[in-house]
Amino acid sequence: MSSPHQFVRSPWPHRWAVVLACATFPLLWVGGLVTTTKAGMAVPDWPNTYGYNLFLYPWQTWLAGPWDLFVEHGHRLLAASVGMITIGLLVVLVRLERRLWVCGLGFAALALVVFQGFLGGMRVLFDERTLAMLHGMTGPLFFASTVTLAVVTSRRWAAGANANASDVVRRAENERPNASRLSGAAGHIRLLATVTAVLVYLQIVLGAVLRHVPVNSDPAAFLMAVKFHLFLAAVLTLHIGVLVWSVLSRVRSIRPLGRLALALGTLISLQLMLGASTWIVKYSIPTWARSWFSGPSVAIRDGGWLQTNIITAHVAIGSLLLGVSVALALYSHRLLTRPSAAEQFSAARLEAAV
Repeated sequence: MSSPHQFVRSPWPHRWAVVLACATFPLLWVGGLVTTTKAGMAVPDWPNTYGYNLFLYPWQTWLAGPWDLFVEHGHRLLAASVGMITIGLLVVLVRLERRLWVCGLGFAALALVVFQGFLGGMRVLFDERTLAMLHGMTGPLFFASTVTLAVVTSRRWAAGANANASDVVRRAENERPNASRLSGAAGHIRLLATVTAVLVYLQIVLGAVLRHVPVNSDPAAFLMAVKFHLFLAAVLTLHIGVLVWSVLSRVRSIRPLGRLALALGTLISLQLMLGASTWIVKYSIPTWARSWFSGPSVAIRDGGWLQTNIITAHVAIGSLLLGVSVALALYSHRLLTRPSAAEQFSAARLEAAV
């Protein structure tokens, strides 16, 4: 019988965090579209829109106006909505969350979204590429913070060690594993997942640099950055492949690690295809690969629908890769903890009994 003073965990922090993460991803997509279509200066003032309050700008003019105005003002409206959801989440955390460090994450997310909005506004006022580049780096970082909040407020995270203990015992019953070997595999997966999340963000940072390179930059320096971007993509692909194999072959039964690993493998495959497509629609087919294609070539219009959407999708899926890798890293640290003395004793008893 439970104590009348026992704390009952509220589901609302997790619900708000999931809504925030789900609202942030489209914001990143639209932000990438703003950069791809060069619509960042479609509205020359900030925080107003052509002198109007952001929320009072005539919707008829917005919807019927030029495409770049539609995209940029829509980006601002969506960003403001995400900011308000972040404030709402913080209020819910302060009222219902007993873990102070989770409340601290909520304050950090609010600080990030405010900083992101400030960078976007300064980019408009000063028309500065460097600020646009920093804006492109901070957005995915904020998205990672929303995913972190969704993870640490989840029921699976709350179950934590208890759920892990039952998985350890179940695995001992079914597969008779050696406790030390399982512990070593857990440490290996935790390290792989953490490094993967870091590499994904570094690749996003490099991609932001390439997307905002000055028009008067040295071609040799730009080519070097592109080569490093490709090299890091190869390293990241190999790293994710090892991580996915390790999770699926060793701890697939521990949810949600298996599903996150499958999602990560699917996303990196999609991202590689989008990366190759981005190169083709932006720079044409590489010389060494032209013999693979037969028939007349297809002309790609610069700034056209196909080019715009492929490049923007490549940017957006990169952020989604970051979110999934962060979730996998967090859950691996939470659920693949070293077996406690009680867990080791239980596993040893089961192993001796069979």
